[in-house]
Amino acid sequence: MKFKKFLLPFLLLILTNTLIQGQKNDFLAPSDVAFLEQMVKDVMDSSRIYPNQLISDDFGPNQTGGVLIRPGGRNSYPAFWIRDYAMSIQSGFVTREEQKHMLLLTAKTQSNEFKYTKWGSFIPKGAVADHIRIDDGKPIYFPGTYSYENQGEKKWGMQPPFCDQFFFIQMAFHYVQSFSALHSLNENINGVTLIDRLELAYKMPPTDSITGLIEVTDENRGVDFGFRDAIYISGKLCFASLLKYQASSQLAYLFREMGVNEKALFYKNEAAKIKKSIIKTFINQDGMLLASTGTSAQADVWATSLAIYIGVLGGNNRLKAAKYLLKGYLSGALSQKGNIRHVLTSDDFNENSSWEKSLVPKDTYQNGAYWGTPVGWVCKALAYVDHDVAKKLASEYIQDLREGDFRKGGNFGAPWECFNGNAKQNPVYLTSVAVPFFIFKDRKFSNF
Repeated sequence: MKFKKFLLPFLLLILTNTLIQGQKNDFLAPSDVAFLEQMVKDVMDSSRIYPNQLISDDFGPNQTGGVLIRPGGRNSYPAFWIRDYAMSIQSGFVTREEQKHMLLLTAKTQSNEFKYTKWGSFIPKGAVADHIRIDDGKPIYFPGTYSYENQGEKKWGMQPPFCDQFFFIQMAFHYVQSFSALHSLNENINGVTLIDRLELAYKMPPTDSITGLIEVTDENRGVDFGFRDAIYISGKLCFASLLKYQASSQLAYLFREMGVNEKALFYKNEAAKIKKSIIKTFINQDGMLLASTGTSAQADVWATSLAIYIGVLGGNNRLKAAKYLLKGYLSGALSQKGNIRHVLTSDDFNENSSWEKSLVPKDTYQNGAYWGTPVGWVCKALAYVDHDVAKKLASEYIQDLREGDFRKGGNFGAPWECFNGNAKQNPVYLTSVAVPFFIFKDRKFSNF
């Protein structure tokens, strides 16, 4: 593929916003980048489940026919999670064979029909699994369980999380783009081509027809993004709509490459509509994006920083949001040891909870603990107003990884999924290093 042909689709997809004119991206010293790169490789290797490998006495060995990549190493997460894997592909350390296996496994387990669970929740046609069992390949569409028969408790939503549909599209986009595998989109998977399955996934989340935004009520609520599946969020959903915006751009690219120009134009227009709607719907007086328009409609650090990173927020909107994040960092409300909260401590809903409605206590897990996954997005945002502060945050993040490096032995576990003080959860966690690495590596195009 000629360079010009390779470049223009990315301009179309609005994926060049990771390098803004005049902005540097030297967040880390070369030695720190090299350290992080090796850590990502080692965490990725620790997260691989090879065929017939047994990783837990509670489950059988990997019988899916290929390598799976779970969210982390050691004894955590004995299953294949779609979102964690999809968010980590851009690290560059997943082989073509591995990518193809996990892409096709995800496609094979996509729901082909609407069905109810024993709890009265439902699985729509086109739904993509939250995670997939390694021993029998059964899809678990809801969080909170490994049981195929017992899945779907309503506390996790009335339908599966919405993010996984868009991460499925991300997986296919990255595979096709990385390996010039356009032909794979016409591969027949249980009677449905891959490209048709991507469109089924895209259409699964409930959408407001006017704005293009994902919208739910209490009766059909689903988790907006699996990194906060313990949080109750309703109304129009910001983070899931950001993922839909990216998926629209990715489908536009795929159809353009296939020569299906009518659909390419449709998804290009969808992306433009969703971008406009996000800006109009969610920005508050401080420039931050709210997580939703219903329950837990709070200033969302993750959504805001991601929106800046992928180019949804630009100009004065970006500047205002970046200044607010800077204020949060300087006041100590944003981060701990370089890791990031979902909501600034100053924006907590009340003294008892960070979010308005949560399944977990305040200052734990998704309700106020600190995470490594979004630190790259936040550093990029901060750099628009104070590059030195962005570098300081990145340095704090690396320092914590060096101090707690899991390769030092069993008493060490960094990168952790999240922590707050000495309370730490799930060691050797992949997205905590893979997602920031992609940004700190200073690549030209966003592919998340």
